[in-house]
Amino acid sequence: MSRHDRRAPRAGVEWEFDRVTFDREFSRNVVTRLLVERAEHGGWELDRVHMTPDGTRRVVLRRKIIRQLRPTF
Repeated sequence: MSRHDRRAPRAGVEWEFDRVTFDREFSRNVVTRLLVERAEHGGWELDRVHMTPDGTRRVVLRRKIIRQLRPTF
């Protein structure tokens, strides 16, 4: 259902991406609820949505990767 990948950092920000596919049997309301749940509990935000001619929704979610810097003494 999903796949994680990472893109190269741009302007100091690194993103993690998750691709999710929803079959046409899922209503718009159900897809919305599932995506809101991922956003609230996983920190994901919507990057893009593509609807195929057969009604399948391909959604790309993203979230920032926050790296902790080690202090130099």
